[in-house]
Amino acid sequence: MSSSKFEEYLSRVTSKVKSKEAHGMIKKELSNHMEELSQSFQKRGLSIKDADKEAMQEMGDPSTVGKNMNHLHKPRMDWLLIALFVILAGISFLPLISGVSVPSFSFMKKQVVWLALAILALIGFIFFDYRKLKNLWMYFYGGGLILFFTTFLAGIELNGVKRWISFGGITIDGPAISLFLFFIAWAGIFVKVNAFKGWKKQGMLLFLFWTPGLLYIMLPQFMFSIIYFFCVLAMYVFSYVNKQFAIKVAMGNLLIGIIFISTMILKFPNSYLSDTLITLKDILLEAGWFGKGLYNELKLPEAHTDFVFPFLVHSLGWVFGIILCLLLFVFILRISLNAFKTKDLFGRLLAIGGAALFIVPASWNILMGFGIVPIMVVPLPFISYGGSMLLVYSALLGLILNVYRRKDIVEPTMVN
Repeated sequence: MSSSKFEEYLSRVTSKVKSKEAHGMIKKELSNHMEELSQSFQKRGLSIKDADKEAMQEMGDPSTVGKNMNHLHKPRMDWLLIALFVILAGISFLPLISGVSVPSFSFMKKQVVWLALAILALIGFIFFDYRKLKNLWMYFYGGGLILFFTTFLAGIELNGVKRWISFGGITIDGPAISLFLFFIAWAGIFVKVNAFKGWKKQGMLLFLFWTPGLLYIMLPQFMFSIIYFFCVLAMYVFSYVNKQFAIKVAMGNLLIGIIFISTMILKFPNSYLSDTLITLKDILLEAGWFGKGLYNELKLPEAHTDFVFPFLVHSLGWVFGIILCLLLFVFILRISLNAFKTKDLFGRLLAIGGAALFIVPASWNILMGFGIVPIMVVPLPFISYGGSMLLVYSALLGLILNVYRRKDIVEPTMVN
């Protein structure tokens, strides 16, 4: 810097900026601009001292500049996403109120407890600096593997699937939490993807990519394989690599993944969700515009989890079903658009991967109700009953809101 007066000027500017996290970025941004102005004045024949003085005058009153910077660089909250979260979480109680296929009072108490924990997780991830997670990808990936093998070796088997781990009377969904850990790990990997040069490192990346997907199939948890697959590919396409190469790799892996997963689904169908037992299309056709009411005679297993959408449409009608689809669409669209409002690559990848983690299960669950895709174990985000998935989705939303909150106070890590 050509003058200590710049430091005094910048200190007066940042004194008006409430967010201390933004001070460094603002000083760097303004000092570079004043240096350019000073050099332009020196080329016109002014001395360094006079050029610096003219540069500061050109910038304007530091108090005014500081107030403008405070408005531009401050933490922001996406209240629309929070409102949608509250609405969707509220809808999750409707199947429990009806008492369909579950003892309503017992499950409602559990859901209230899980929702309280989910809100705490949401708040915690909103205010935690997400950038601290960027260099910990090996720990998150390793944690995901440990959680998987714990589930595989000591998990509780239900309906032919090992999914639950019990710790001191608390039962958690191991694969669901491992999916969240792998998601954070891959966001960190793709920030440094250009460091993986050479066929050995590229081969290692390919191995790291396919391992979790194949492990989920071993449980078997086909839906988690599909969610993981699309989440990682979405982040890869938007990572800072050669776009043509990224798209070619993504399309190749997508084709292989679709063929492999489709084969596994046909080979190992979920027998406990038999088409002879459930006629989902008939349930939807009987709904009408305003439904049969919450207290109806519908006998639908898993109506509070995997088949919550057909149950809600049957009970409350197509008007409610359309509104619910619109709410989910706006929720996912908002997340997707917010992903491109940050100039931090790690934050952008978290938001893009997070959007995929919402899009795939939400779309599959709804399309499953229409009979368009195979019947699988897949919850509708925030609406299906289940504590572990509610915690995962809430933590995921907290990270996404965190990225949006800091979009104007973090230094850019991407080149336009």
